[in-house]
This record gives sequence, C-alpha cells and structure tokens, in this order.
Amino acid sequence: MNAPAELRTVLAACPHDCPDTCSLQVSVAGGRAVRVTGNPGHPNTQGVLCTKVSRYVERTYHPERVLQPLRRVGPKGEGRFEPVSWDAALADIAARLQTIAARDPQGILPYSYAGTMGLVQGETMAMRFFHKLGASRLDRTICSSAGGEALAATYGGKVGMQTRFFTESRLILIWGSNSIASNLHFWTLAQQAKRDGAKLVCIDPRRSETAEKCHQHIALRPGTDGALALGLMHQLIRHDWLDHDYIARHLDGWPALRERALQWPPERVAATCGITADEVRQLARDYGTIKPAAIRLNYGMQRVHGGGSAVRLAALLPCLVGAWRQRGGGLLLSSSGWFARARDDAALQRPDLLAGRRPRTINMSTIGDDLLREASPAFGPRVQALVVYNSNPVAVAPEGAKVAAGFAREDLFTVVLEHFLTDTADFADYVLPATTQLEHWDVHGTYGHTDVILNRPAVAPQGQAKSNAEIFRLLAARLGFDDPCFADGDEALACSAFSAAQVDRERLLREGWAPLPVPDAPFAHGGFHTANGRAQADPPGLGVADHVANHESAERTPELAARYPLAMISPPARHFLNSTFVNVKSLRSVEGEPIVEIHPDDAAARGIESGQTVTVFNDRGRYRCKAEVSVRARPGVVNGLGIWWRKFGLDGRNVNELTHQRLTDIGRGPTFYDCLVDVAAG
Repeated sequence: MNAPAELRTVLAACPHDCPDTCSLQVSVAGGRAVRVTGNPGHPNTQGVLCTKVSRYVERTYHPERVLQPLRRVGPKGEGRFEPVSWDAALADIAARLQTIAARDPQGILPYSYAGTMGLVQGETMAMRFFHKLGASRLDRTICSSAGGEALAATYGGKVGMQTRFFTESRLILIWGSNSIASNLHFWTLAQQAKRDGAKLVCIDPRRSETAEKCHQHIALRPGTDGALALGLMHQLIRHDWLDHDYIARHLDGWPALRERALQWPPERVAATCGITADEVRQLARDYGTIKPAAIRLNYGMQRVHGGGSAVRLAALLPCLVGAWRQRGGGLLLSSSGWFARARDDAALQRPDLLAGRRPRTINMSTIGDDLLREASPAFGPRVQALVVYNSNPVAVAPEGAKVAAGFAREDLFTVVLEHFLTDTADFADYVLPATTQLEHWDVHGTYGHTDVILNRPAVAPQGQAKSNAEIFRLLAARLGFDDPCFADGDEALACSAFSAAQVDRERLLREGWAPLPVPDAPFAHGGFHTANGRAQADPPGLGVADHVANHESAERTPELAARYPLAMISPPARHFLNSTFVNVKSLRSVEGEPIVEIHPDDAAARGIESGQTVTVFNDRGRYRCKAEVSVRARPGVVNGLGIWWRKFGLDGRNVNELTHQRLTDIGRGPTFYDCLVDVAAG
C-alpha cells in the first residue's frame, strides 16, 4: 500500500471582486489542491470563507475547464472549436493584430475588468502590451466608477474608516449593500457590534438577507438615495445635531450645502423615496444623536443616473456630525485609495510605452453600441479586434442584445483568455487557456480593508494553461516588442508591486499578508486627501450635489413609466459573483434557476404565482424566467437576480437584455438599477 501523500499548506489570496480580499490556505497533496480554507492568521479573514470561494478546488478541477488553445470552427456564438497548438495560436493572433495595427492600432481594443483583482494578472503586463501596441484605451467603468469618482471628489481619494473598528460603532447604516452575500467579514463585525448594543439599519430597495437581520429596513425606491441623504441633513440642521467645530475646520462648501438640504423636509423626502416621513425623522435622530455612527456604503446605490451625486451626499454626512472624530465613526465605501499611495501604477503599467501617442478611450459600459459603430471622424476606426480577459461582457454588459450582435460580427477578430467557455468565449476566434488563482503568482490590494495579500501558486498549471501575464509576454515577443519590461516575471512583479517603505515585504512573504500604515481614525483632525486637506461639499466642476432622478422614472419619463410601471434592479444572486461561479454546478444547484422577485400586490395584479414562468419586458427586449412572489421586493419594484450566463437562461438571454447603456451623472458608469419594465405571465 502506498503511503498517503504528504499534505502541505500554501498561502494564497482570493482573487475575486469582493471587498473582503481574503487570505487563503490551500492544502496540497501529491501536487493536487485538495482544500481551500480561510487563513486564521489573517485578522480580517479569521479562517472563514464564503460559500463561493470555499468551492474553489471544484472550480480549478472543473471537467469543463479550457486546458488548451482553441480555434473557432463554427458560427460565432455557437461555441464550436478545435484544439490548436500554442505556437499556431500565437502566430495567427500576432499576425492578425499586426495587420490591424499597421492600419491604425486604435482598431484594437482590450476588454477586461475584475475577473481577478490581482495586480499582476490584471493590468500590469497587459497594459504594457496594449500601451506599446497603441491600442484603444478602455474606460473601466462597469462596477464602481460613479461612486469612486464621487468619493474622490469629496475626500480626495477612495479612502475611509478602518473596517475593524465597526465593532466600536453604536449605529451602523448599511447602505446599498447585502453584506451577508457580498461582504461577509464586515457582516461578522457588524454582528459583534450588534451584540454589544449597536443599532443596525439597512437602506436598500430589496429586503435582502442582510435587511432581514438588521433592526430596521428602509426600503426606498431605486435611485432616491440622494434625496434621503438630503432629508437627513435637513433634520440634522433643524435640530442642531451638528458638529459646528468639525464643519468649520474640515469642510468646504457648507453654506451652499446647508441651503440645498433645507429644501428637503421629511415630507418631500418621503414622497420621493416612497417611505414615510417618520422614517426620515427617526433615522436622522439616530444618526444625529447616537455616537459613534458609521456608514457602510456599497456600490449598489450608485448604479443609477444620480449615483455619483448620491455618494457625494452620503459621504458628507459624517462630516456634519463629526463622526470622523472617533475610530468607530465615519464611512467606508472603498479603501483602495490607501493602496494607490503605496504603489507606483506608472511603473507597473508603463504608460510611457505610448511614446506620446494618445489613443481614443472607449467606455466598457457602452460596448454594445461601440462594437456596432462604423468608422467616423468623431469615433475613429471601427473596432476590428477585441482581446478579452478577466471579463465576460456578453453576459455582464448592459443592453445584452446589442452586445451579442456586436460580438457576432464576422469581421471582428476576438481573442478571449478564459477558464471556461463563457457566453463571451462562445463568440471568440481563439480561446486561450488561463491559469486559475491556485496556479500563478499575484498580489492584491483591496477595497474593503487595508492589508496587502500575496498569492503563491499552490499547484502547477493544469493542462496547457498559462498566466495572463505570460500570455501577454508571449504576444509581445511575437510582435517584436523587446523592451526589457516585457521580461519581468510574475513572481518579481508580485513581490515588488508595493513600496517597501509602505509594505513589509518580508512579512508579506512570510505570513501572506502585510498591513498598510493607516491611522486608526484617519480624519479625526481633517487631513482628507484633497488639495487643502478639507472635505469638499462643492468641488470645482461639480458644485453642490442634489437628488438626481433616474433616467427611467415617473419623475423624468412619465409616459414610459405609464407603459412600464415597474422599476427593476438586478442585484447579484447570493452564490454567484457577477458572472463568476455560474458554471460551478454545486453553486448553481443552490440558486436553482434564474428568477425575478415580485411583490405579492404586483403579482396579484398580473395573475402571477410563484414558480410560474413569466416574461419581463420593455422596449429593449424580453427576458423569460421564473417568478418568485416575495416581500423581498417592495411594491413597484422587481428584483431580477443576476448575473446568469445567457446560455443558462430559458431563452438564451439574461437580465441584461433589459438594461440600457445610458451613464451616471459622475464617473461615466452604467445605470443597471435604473430600468423600467413590466412583467407578464408566460
């Protein structure tokens, strides 16, 4: 009998688009990963993983994983391929890109986002390649640009309070977040605060799993968060629940903001938000009198036309009551700005390789329209080649019918770096097998805490898979790019990405994580990251914020609202992360099938029962799924849980068949939750 293989542990990092950015322990026996668990030595992870990432071994060894280069042999969209060698694939891809670049390299477009949040396998070697090529730039807006730019306009950067000190808060507003599903480790801290006497309030149109477990749920209409923030300010002013000293020392633009807020009494807020005036009054009283008070803002509330303005207004609330004075007070939307100060993005991504060229920029949120555009003086050359990595745009981009039509163009050359044959890979001319997180080096910042996390490869790449960075190195060599930076290896990039003055590299290598030197109460005495160190209520170019109505709403488009009376939001299904994990059968079996949640009153008016097949529709398209009649949906709002791959839908579509490509007021972001529909049985 053979002796059992020796078990060893490798420290790694969760790569996914989640604020928790967990430190992992990968158990390996005989060269094969057998288990992925949370690192108990990392204070934020505390040995606990979400259901999704705890199944990462299943994902890595999935029987449908792409393990060799594939070349299309059937019509685009059918997902029919033949295996080819790396040499043949790279030679043809390089030749095709070189031909297009000789005419105008702006005809080539990269498309990527947060399939991995790692610096090395994300945008380091890839950006070097596209900068050298002179390709079109991608405006990476699909998730957080509205809130991120709004926060930066207010605080000078994407910065906020330290997550661990939410345990000291006595009031926590969880605003636009289903933390149980998307920020599990924060929820653990909030639960500890709750046990110690804190009050938890969830502000969300949907009665999520998180809302159910808070003391209070304020189910406002989608896109009215800015009005609620102004209403809270109105009451803070009227009752003098203000920290006048903090305002005077650390906030610019207060007189104009005060005047704006006084235009929003509780009755007006109630009418706009679809809640009661008493809810506004009580929430303001709590926020003005319970200390320390903290806000955990998340990106759900900024995926509407006025999302940027709403984030600005919410971010000003802690300044008005002086919540920043205590480490258990303040606000957290993103901590990624702390990491930006600890690394040199120019050294990582090498924009100097552009050599003075200024390629156009294409917004990833309007890819449906942009792939269908002809060449013009205003737009430039038609997009002739698309290189997709770390993203699945055919599933995740808005107005999906246009996206699919654009990818179906026979004259569009498409290369996809992937683990699986996703909706997007089905349209590719070449699919190149990429490594998973267990098979490569990487290093991660985070947007939910302030620790750098290192990822070591635990096992050798499966099949013929190569890391994203290695694929771009190989393509660079085929195109004759001989700059020394293309020789930088993955391990060297990971270990040198952050400044040694900011990050203890020895500790990072030894323990798998290392903290940034961030103060416990970073803005207790001002010191925001703005030019003058003060928070900005009316930054140049933006002015004082106000409530901005949705693109599609009774306020702005009453005729459209009469035809499509239901607002639709599309929050993520609990066991998926955007479109990742949809093909992991154990997780998909838990989710069941694509559903739309509809309130009992709206269902009764349409003769709809739970489990019935329904059609959700508007002028952009139709989407069939199963109905779930539930009070998780507020009256007048339906929740189309996503993001299912189109191929798993009842009719080969998903919820993004209904969303549109119009953008946010700040940050050029998508407005997924700004969408009018109706629902019918059948």
